[in-house]
Amino acid sequence: MLDTLGNLERTHTCGELRESHVGEQVVLMGWVAKKRDFGVFTFIDLRDREGVTQIVVSSETFPDAHAKAKNLRGEFVIAVKGEVVSRAEGTHNAKLATGDIEIKVSELLILNDAKVPPFQLEVAGSENLASEDTRLKYRYLDLRRPQLQNNIRMRAKAVRAIREYFDNRGFIEIETPILLKSTPEGARDFVVPSRIHTGKFFALPQSPQILKQITMIAGFDKYYQIARCFRDEDLRADRQPEFTQLDMEMSFANREQAYREMEGMFNHVLKLIGVTLPTEWPRMTYAEAMRRYGSDKPDLRFEMELQDFSAELKDTDFAPFADVLAKDGEIKCLIVKGKADYSRKQTDELQDFVKRYGAGALAWIKIGDETTSSLLKVLGEEKIAALASTAKAEKGDAILIVAGSKSVVAASLGALRNEVARRENLIDRTKYEALIVTEFPMFEHDEATDRYTAAHHPFTSPMDEDLELFTTAVNDDSQHHLLGQVRAKAYDAVINGYECAGGSIRIHQKAIQDLNFKALGMTPESARSQFGFFLDALEYGTPPHGGFAAGIERTCMILCGTENIRDVMAFPKTASAQDLMMDSPGIVDEAQLEELGIEVSSDSE
Repeated sequence: MLDTLGNLERTHTCGELRESHVGEQVVLMGWVAKKRDFGVFTFIDLRDREGVTQIVVSSETFPDAHAKAKNLRGEFVIAVKGEVVSRAEGTHNAKLATGDIEIKVSELLILNDAKVPPFQLEVAGSENLASEDTRLKYRYLDLRRPQLQNNIRMRAKAVRAIREYFDNRGFIEIETPILLKSTPEGARDFVVPSRIHTGKFFALPQSPQILKQITMIAGFDKYYQIARCFRDEDLRADRQPEFTQLDMEMSFANREQAYREMEGMFNHVLKLIGVTLPTEWPRMTYAEAMRRYGSDKPDLRFEMELQDFSAELKDTDFAPFADVLAKDGEIKCLIVKGKADYSRKQTDELQDFVKRYGAGALAWIKIGDETTSSLLKVLGEEKIAALASTAKAEKGDAILIVAGSKSVVAASLGALRNEVARRENLIDRTKYEALIVTEFPMFEHDEATDRYTAAHHPFTSPMDEDLELFTTAVNDDSQHHLLGQVRAKAYDAVINGYECAGGSIRIHQKAIQDLNFKALGMTPESARSQFGFFLDALEYGTPPHGGFAAGIERTCMILCGTENIRDVMAFPKTASAQDLMMDSPGIVDEAQLEELGIEVSSDSE
């Protein structure tokens, strides 16, 4: 028979008792983390969310409590009453905040028993953890681990700090709806059928983009929200189908004002882990970031910038390189310091790695006692030496080279830069490096359809300097290709190689918004069908406005020092967008489907 709590009340948590409490009578409640039997004495590590306290039960002084203690197993829920005493000399546990004391138990209640957990909760090192799928299936047990407890609590602190920052800055928290109209924003919508309006659907918001702009039209001036967002897209380690973002917008703002708010908010939040960043972060244009690092979110905790060999090889007769340069491609490299001893196996692994990003091959030069290269036969010793000199490589260095289109070279070398830094332990994990990347392209060219799509979203304003170019490119079909040169008032906040926030100054004039829809291939009719309410709103005195959205999960990944987004979410989905604990998505009852006017085809079952 299990015990009931009765009138017993918890006086302290399992993480707060210290030497100053010695002599006090206390009541603790929690889970049995460990039990150790030593005949007369039974020692138990009692755990709750605040920590662990050692309790000791003696058969000589309190036989009833000791008899109960003998029956305990891991994860039983118990309550104990007893006296705080100092641990015997030489038995203090420096690993525990409560390690100088223990509880001499006089009364023990077993509030609930527990089956043997399907995996060990307390293990040394992440490599000894049970598989992630198993831990996600039993997420309520996984969440008892101190690391995840700390992560979820850090997330709560981060959200509280964000609210504190914006409340103090005069922003108003405004909640926007979850059931919306489907609008194209770059990813697939999750759609929700309407029972009342049969055959029609709501969409879950990919972001509150249009609604936050409407709050500016409504005159609220400064808005923010901790918004739940939904995107039906392929997942990665830092993506989930549902996620949370800080959403912020303000009227009468230029880019510098938006930058200051991003910097200020992140600087305020990072104080939670004792990190101090500059008041003003470095700025870098998108073009410069891609040229130097091959990435629009470069990790600045280590060096290793890309070097350009295109000019040095402009007259080459080596066909693969000559063809690339003839097609306006480029040839770039990375210098890996001290790695002239890379083995054939290692260079083959790196070659396989860059091929994932579209590269045809990875060439190399190794500067040892002798200079060797995969290009020696086709370029000759003199040209190889000239390339090494151009790259300012030194004895002992390895040069890794990729040729291809500009996008392929950037993607492959940008990823390779991070991969090499990871393999060679070049990243100082104690450092925090932040920057703001500016002047993103306004459009991306889709080669398959030969159309331009919005690089950010269709409400992003072009740079003032590019407005004439933008207008010409939209209105003159023969100049449509110039859209690829138009820059946007778009920007990202990058910390340690993570895009933690992105934003832009928005289009606030209907004529320019109409032009942008036209650039994206939308007819006036299709634009009105999808965005008519917003176009109407723009005609009623819309102020200039802009803002940004910051990923709560990505921010917390940085705060908690993890590279897995699931580590900072209480109940995440798997990489295939499943909830293994609740076994969802699942089958819906036929009666529900009939009521919604939906029939599921046999092919989709």
